[in-house]
Amino acid sequence: MLHGIDVSAYQSSSYDTDGVSFVFIKATEGRSYVNPKLSAQTGRARDAGLVVGFYHFLWPGNIGAQAEYFVRHAPEMAGDILAVDWESTSEGTHASNAEKDLFIRKVKDLRPSHQVVLYANRHFWLNIDTTSYAGDGLWIADYVSAGEPRIKAKWRFHQYTSEPLDKNVADFADKAALRAWAGNG
Repeated sequence: MLHGIDVSAYQSSSYDTDGVSFVFIKATEGRSYVNPKLSAQTGRARDAGLVVGFYHFLWPGNIGAQAEYFVRHAPEMAGDILAVDWESTSEGTHASNAEKDLFIRKVKDLRPSHQVVLYANRHFWLNIDTTSYAGDGLWIADYVSAGEPRIKAKWRFHQYTSEPLDKNVADFADKAALRAWAGNG
């Protein structure tokens, strides 16, 4: 299993890349936020030879505009992975299941050569989701043993802890297999 992390403006731009094969970097949120460390965090990942993913924190409403905003601001390089972060907002709301599905499809339409995945915690996946649509793969958050999320669905990435930072594993044999999958969007 491959190890990776995800970072946002809360983390340093010089995060540790030792033993890490991939990183997901927060790019955008809603229609007005861009991670101020996006460029530096991306540079760090590329310099370390990591497989790079970018994610958008989804808010309810204006789904097409949010997808366009994300694609406009997320760096575009062959083999990058795109993800939607679907969870409760700071206001306690969340995008509906239909909005989540529409966002994934819209991003896929805008960047057809990229894999587009869904990030959801176990509660959302089991209780809010009604379609099991995760685009090109599921990135599940469940804070249990790495690689053993408590779901039945096939998953590609598993976020298993947030201490001291968000750590993930990927269900690929090696980095070459992950890179090959990421490049076949």
